[in-house]
Amino acid sequence: MNQKTAINLQDIFLNQVRKEHISVTVYLINGFQLKGMVKGFDNFTVVLETENKQQQLIYKHAVSTITPLKPVIFSATEKEESSK
Repeated sequence: MNQKTAINLQDIFLNQVRKEHISVTVYLINGFQLKGMVKGFDNFTVVLETENKQQQLIYKHAVSTITPLKPVIFSATEKEESSK
């Protein structure tokens, strides 16, 4: 698989939770937990907005896990199956 056809699951996941306004819990490698909504991201960072509208810039190298509050649908076929 060459660079152009490679699927970047990380970007797809972050974009879906951002577009669908799905709340997430971000677990950092130091054990700290941050809860909020993804407002944006790039190759190295994620911007998270908390319930009180505070925005935090999180470096991806500090992230262990990102857990969405509800399931994330990755493709159109999954959307069709979940609506049946």
